[in-house]
Amino acid sequence: MKWATVRSGGHVHAGLLRDGKIALVAEAGVGDILHDLGGATERAGEAGTVDLEQVEFMPPILRPGKILGIGVNYAAHAKESVTFVKNPTSNVQKWFNKQATGANGAYSDVHLPVVSDQLDYEAELVVIIGKTGRHVPEDRAMEMVAGFCCGCDFSVRDWQRASPTMIMGKGFDTHAPFGPFLVTPDEIDDLSALQVRGLVNGELRQSGHVRDMSFSIAQQIAHLTAAFTLERGDIIFTGTPAGVGAGFDPPKWLKAGDTVRVEIDQLGHIEHQIVAEKKVTVLK
Repeated sequence: MKWATVRSGGHVHAGLLRDGKIALVAEAGVGDILHDLGGATERAGEAGTVDLEQVEFMPPILRPGKILGIGVNYAAHAKESVTFVKNPTSNVQKWFNKQATGANGAYSDVHLPVVSDQLDYEAELVVIIGKTGRHVPEDRAMEMVAGFCCGCDFSVRDWQRASPTMIMGKGFDTHAPFGPFLVTPDEIDDLSALQVRGLVNGELRQSGHVRDMSFSIAQQIAHLTAAFTLERGDIIFTGTPAGVGAGFDPPKWLKAGDTVRVEIDQLGHIEHQIVAEKKVTVLK
């Protein structure tokens, strides 16, 4: 199944891709129905069916409890990361978290921050957690997975270098887009064979396969749950292939007006225009 969270007619719905259209579930986002996708399938269409062009794609999980990312999880990316990651080739998993306010839709604008001109892209496979678990062994870890998405781990490199945890450079608003669909595991022929591609203004910059990961998805989940509980609706950015902007000499930072596209076999694509952030003080 391929599920999306969409805005249609002023309301947010979960929607099931069916015959090239979105069959809407009344007044529910995907995050609300992860506990019962089977029941949601029976309800798909109760709020109508719409064309893809008639909806706004929201993040499949509107407000993830945790957005976690693993660093330098492709060997070729580790080699190009020596300037902004300490010990990039270590055999220890390196984790950071992005903020919930970074969650962004599949085709929404992404901010070029007011405070930096070193905005970078990282095309990634995203995992959506469907069960709550702690101390989950590697051989059962994939039971935790509700589905997969395309994602882009936008990174602000000077802020990343300034904080050893990477939390600041990875945590900007709008910088964790994912979607367009939550694709359930039964839809995937061979997960390891999926190719991840990242393009900037139509130029192919990144290309790698899931099998190229240094740490598999199961290893990632086992490692994380050894420390803390993963909960339904958490999401994991699983690492990026080589070809990020920081890996070039000189670096190829993103500029306002650029378009970044991520494509993954069987999952579709996401695409974002980079827009200059407006500095507006918000206090509520």
